[in-house]
Amino acid sequence: MQPRIPFLTWRFLPLLAGLLIALLVGIHFGAVSLSFEQIWQGLWHPAEESYINTILWQIRLPRVILAACVGGGLAVAGAAFQGVFRNPLADPFVIGASSGAALGATLALLWIAGSITVITATWQIPWLILAAFAGALLVVCGVFLIASLSSIGRSAPLLTLILAGMALSSFTGALVSLIMFLNHEMLTTIFSWLLGSFSGRHWNEIVMAGPVILCSGGLLWLLSRPLDLLSFGDETAQTLGLSIAKFRMLILVAATFCTAACVAVSGVIGFLGLMAPHMTRILSGPRHGLLIPGSCLLGATLMVIADTLARTVIAPAEIPVGVVTALMGCPFFLFLLLSRGQQSG
Repeated sequence: MQPRIPFLTWRFLPLLAGLLIALLVGIHFGAVSLSFEQIWQGLWHPAEESYINTILWQIRLPRVILAACVGGGLAVAGAAFQGVFRNPLADPFVIGASSGAALGATLALLWIAGSITVITATWQIPWLILAAFAGALLVVCGVFLIASLSSIGRSAPLLTLILAGMALSSFTGALVSLIMFLNHEMLTTIFSWLLGSFSGRHWNEIVMAGPVILCSGGLLWLLSRPLDLLSFGDETAQTLGLSIAKFRMLILVAATFCTAACVAVSGVIGFLGLMAPHMTRILSGPRHGLLIPGSCLLGATLMVIADTLARTVIAPAEIPVGVVTALMGCPFFLFLLLSRGQQSG
């Protein structure tokens, strides 16, 4: 009998090796390329004062680690959303969590800009994260309120939740556009943030967002069995004794917290939460006990690769990483649509 330790399954060895290689390549490439020997020496002698250690510990390492955290978080949230909605095309944007986080963070950026004399750079990060949390949770609560009002006395249909999420996502997107139109002096800052980027990120962002991503992602992994039951349908899950409303709310709140933390420190990055779970299913199958940790590893790898491409393709200029993930994700999304259409036909 095979050991039932999902995270340690041999299937994930290629994913783990791929992540380590992506991290090493991400540290290697940049405006100043670091040899692998220099990277090794810098990692083993962090206290040594040199320009190599400055680049390694102050620029490259925090950037690639944050990219891995955000990629893993978005992938785990995407796997959870796809499971709870029983929709393979769902991702962290499906119920407006990401757009709500974007609205909250945009308002925080404006407030910080107007209060720059009293808010230091250190305190800007937690305010931005808290604002993103507030915006995301507000939208998610709005989605559940709309769905509940449309289905009084019975469980809210999944289609209602999805449509309510799309409506509120469009509404919050329009509010962000209006804010940008009314604040021309902040247009470049807001727009570059909405496209997603890890430029200028440091250890502070990892310290603030990392624990939130880790805890919410870990909670989603612990909820793997309820996710498996929900993916079979409400009737089957209820027959097996699952409290559908309670676990669906718990899963969505955890996935929303994970998404909000990612958006707060990286901006809006799309499609990665869609791609990683689908690609991981080829190795792990549909069980969420395997799918969630596998998606985390693959999502982290894809994000580090995307960020490395974003800062090296047209160096010394830098492409927003959200543009790179969109270029990667759009063909994948169209492929899924075409394959599903052929299957249904």
